[in-house]
Order: sequence, then structure tokens, then C-alpha cells
Amino acid sequence: MIDPELRIGVVGATGAVGRVTLQLLVDRGYTNIRTFASWRSAGGHLGTFEVEEATPLALGAGDLDLCLFSIGTHWSRELVPPAAAAGVLCIDKSSAFRLQDGTPLVVPEVNGERAFEHSGIVANPNCCTIPLTMVLAPLRDAVGLKNVRVATYQSVSGAGSEAIEDLRGEGADDHLLRMDWEFDGTEFDEETKLREETRKILELPQLPISATCVRVPVVVGHAEAVWIETEEPIAPEHAERLLAAAPGLRLEQVPSHGHAIGIDHVIVGRIRADQGVENGLVLFLISDNLRKGAALNAIQIAELLVGASLPSSS
Repeated sequence: MIDPELRIGVVGATGAVGRVTLQLLVDRGYTNIRTFASWRSAGGHLGTFEVEEATPLALGAGDLDLCLFSIGTHWSRELVPPAAAAGVLCIDKSSAFRLQDGTPLVVPEVNGERAFEHSGIVANPNCCTIPLTMVLAPLRDAVGLKNVRVATYQSVSGAGSEAIEDLRGEGADDHLLRMDWEFDGTEFDEETKLREETRKILELPQLPISATCVRVPVVVGHAEAVWIETEEPIAPEHAERLLAAAPGLRLEQVPSHGHAIGIDHVIVGRIRADQGVENGLVLFLISDNLRKGAALNAIQIAELLVGASLPSSS
């Protein structure tokens, strides 16, 4: 059983991921929760929770056991270290610490044991990296991975609450080609993150991974088309059985966006042979990017580390 009095801080609580984080914590029976956001939101309320200003002093006061951060990279770099130094277990959703040596980057179903190597900070991966590694890990273990190519179709909620409001207030077509990631002249940083984080989680630092990421005019839910070349041959039927048995995955012959929203599982399907390469597979996956792609994964990491495990809420 969990300790419902575990002292938890939700930092970035007024954002899209923060709100889901707060609701999941309440649903899972936690009661001693404090919510934090920027000075602009301080003093407001999220239901019965009063929003406090997130400052290094407030988070480093030593009166919290766990902090779940859903804020931008700049603010994570400013706020996470003081909290960790005060003995708070920090699970951070930003990219600030994901590729930092000595900081675990964790998907509990894939490499949960790495979480125990933390020094106060555990990084929560990118919202497309999480479902991708959950699908790749069983195939890695069974037949090895030689090459991965992925195209993502990412909802606007991945860009935050303001992007959701923009989509609802403007023509949806305006968002189809809108890219909110940094571009280095060759690729977007979202594509770099997907490649490097997947390599770190799977512990395959040389795995060739090519990614193309786009935003689509959908409020919630990220989809990914994945082409996989394996070291050893595997029949699509065998791959289906492996993925159907893997934790956190749900098999559908044709994954439905509507079925993926509001659930804890990643839906995977359309598993077939890739006729273009030897030992090739093609598949399609969809996940709720605010839930398993962000908030839920962070909570699962925390529960793993504090010895608390509750059944999935869906």
C-alpha cells in the first residue's frame, strides 16, 4: 500500500501535463499534495489546491518528499537542483537532465532498475520516446535491433496549454505544418531527442535511428509509424505475440486514436513485414501523450522508488 501522506509537490501544476499529474495523484489515493506554478498563477486554485509560487527557496525548504516537475528546461535547471539538494526525490519531465551522465532516464516497463541509480534526480523521457522504447524493448530482447526509422504525428498538447487554446481558436489547418521545436538547419531538436533518448534507454548507443517529427491538428494523442530492421528474422505473428504480452502495451489490429486517449496503455498494431529490407517490420502506435507520455510515467517512476505500486487506473 502507498503512504497517502507522502509529501508531494506538483510543479507546473497549472499546465496541461501538471493538471493530469494532479488528477492521477488524487485518483491513486495521495492526499498530501501541494501545487506550484509561476508567480502569475500563485494564489489561484486548482479545485481545492492553492497554487504556490515555485521558487528555489520554496522547493528546497525540506518539507517535501517528492516533486514532479512539468516545466520548461530553463526552469527545471533553476528549480530542480535546490530541491534535490534538500533531499527531495525529483522526477523531471523536461529535457534538462535526460542525457546528463549519471542521471537515469527511465521508462519503468523498459529499464526501471536504472531508476535506483539516481542521486536525487530521475529524468522522464520525451513523450514519443516513452511509447517507442516500450515497443522496441521486447523486440531488442528477442531478436536484436539493427535499424529504426520513425515518423511521429504529435498533438498540439505536447506544446502546452496555450497551443491547445490556439488550436481551438484558429483554423485547424494552420497547425498542420506549424513546428514549435528548435531547428539546427538539419533536424528539429525533437528528432534529436527521440534518437538520443531511445539509445540511452535501450542501452544501444550506436543504434541507427532516423526520425521525422510533425505536429498535427489533434488536441491529445501522439501517433508513430515505425519501421524496424532486426538482427534476426521474426515473423509478424511472433512480433504480435511478444508485444501483446509486454507490460503497458495493448494490441489492436488497427490502432484507434479514440481508444488511446485517457488510458494508461500504449496501443500498438498494424504489425506487418517490411518488404523493403531483410528482417523488416512495420508497425503503428498511439498513446496519450499527457498520460503515459508524461504524467503517468513520472508517477510510476516515483512509485517504483518509494516502494508503492497501485493497479493501473484504466
